[in-house]
Amino acid sequence: MRFLVRSFQAIVLMIGIGVLHYALPQNDVVRINDTYEKRIDFGRTGLFWARHMGEDGRLQSNRDVFFIESFDAQDRPIVFRNEDTGWGWPFYFKFDTSNLQAEASNLRSAKSSAQVQWVKIRHYGWRNTFLSIYPNAVSLKPVSGPDETSFPWFNTVFLTLLGLVFWALRVRWLRFYARRLSPIFDAMEERLSNFWAWVRSFRKT
Repeated sequence: MRFLVRSFQAIVLMIGIGVLHYALPQNDVVRINDTYEKRIDFGRTGLFWARHMGEDGRLQSNRDVFFIESFDAQDRPIVFRNEDTGWGWPFYFKFDTSNLQAEASNLRSAKSSAQVQWVKIRHYGWRNTFLSIYPNAVSLKPVSGPDETSFPWFNTVFLTLLGLVFWALRVRWLRFYARRLSPIFDAMEERLSNFWAWVRSFRKT
C-alpha cells in the first residue's frame, strides 16, 4: 500500500514539474534569420497550440501561424511560433502577435553581416521535432551580444511562493490527518489485527 502511495505521489510530482517547465517563461539569445507564416494542421498535437474558435463556434483544425526562425551562438536552429494566448492558459495575456512579428522581421540579420543583431526572445513551451511542436514567443528585445544573461526573477518569485503555499497546505494536511484520519486508520488496523488473531486461534485448535 505504501508503495502505491509513493508511486502516485511520484507521478503527480513529475506531472507538476512538467507543467511548470512547459508554462514558465524562458529566455534565449538568438540571431533572427527569417520570419514567415505557415498553414498548420493541428491534429493530435492541438493541445500544444493556441486554441481559436471558428465562425461556427468550433475549434479550428487548421489555420495560419506566424513563425520566427533563428539560430543561437552555437549556430543551432531554434524555431518559435508566434501566437496570441489571449485570456487562456498559460496566462501571459498576449494579444500583440502581429506587432511582435513585425518587430522580429525588423531585427533580422544574416550570419555574414558585419554587425550581427542578437535578440533575447522570451518564450514558453517545448520544441519537439517528432511531434512538430514549437515554443511560443512572448516578447523580444535586442541585446548587445550572445552572452547577454538575465536573472529569472519571475520564476524565482513564483516558485518560492508556490513552495510556501504547498508547505502551508502540507502542514495543515498533516495536522488534519493526525487529528481525524490517523485514529480511524489505527482503529481499523487494530480490528484487522484482532480478526486475524481470531482466525489463527481456530487453526491452532
